Amino acid sequence: MRTEVKGLAVILLASFGVSSLTLWALGMVDFLPKFFALAMSDSINPCTFVIYTMLLIAISVREISKRRLYVIGFAFIAAVYVSYYLLGIGLLYFAGYLPLWVAGVAAIIFGAYTIATGLMEKPRIGDKGGIRKRIFSSEATVLGAFTLGVIVSTTLLPCSAGSYLVYAIIISKAGKALAFLLLGLYNLVFVLPLVVILLAMGSVTESKRFSQAMVRHSRELSVIAGLLLVAIGVWVLLYA
Repeated sequence: MRTEVKGLAVILLASFGVSSLTLWALGMVDFLPKFFALAMSDSINPCTFVIYTMLLIAISVREISKRRLYVIGFAFIAAVYVSYYLLGIGLLYFAGYLPLWVAGVAAIIFGAYTIATGLMEKPRIGDKGGIRKRIFSSEATVLGAFTLGVIVSTTLLPCSAGSYLVYAIIISKAGKALAFLLLGLYNLVFVLPLVVILLAMGSVTESKRFSQAMVRHSRELSVIAGLLLVAIGVWVLLYA
């Protein structure tokens, strides 16, 4: 339990620190609550931990050095970041045609769905068996990890579509250059838990234990993520 609390505390502090400093530098401190709620509702999503746990287990059964473990882990994280950023660009162009109130309605709908599936412990990952097979059959190389990260990003999208779409609608009302920058910041916070798990836990065994613990608490994490989405939806509808 202490490891879980420590890991979550590091993730929250790292995410809040990065987002706060960046938005402060951009003169957008007022945007921080919405940004942090949306980014965190996405980054603490249990689907991410399920996939990452599979990867850590697959790596741990292979005899590789710690340095190589970090290289492979960062290749996977980089692939997820790049893939999600490109998907976000597509969402931005689509979201630009939608009025802001749609973001509020979408947030409430997706939030309720996230809470419901969490309470029912219904998985939102499509072909989990196929993903597991692909992870364990992939070679422990940088290219293999990067390719795997690109592939599993499409698997994580159904879990993240709600927060990501709402965020895209909100930032699409800003200028294009600022929207692209804010999209990059969102995805940085999205992958930060994976970075923290890889570096801050101390070892593969401890990292795997923490990630598995997050999967066991998927119900609570889903409810938290859903409540954050609903709160953002209500805020957008009342004050935007």
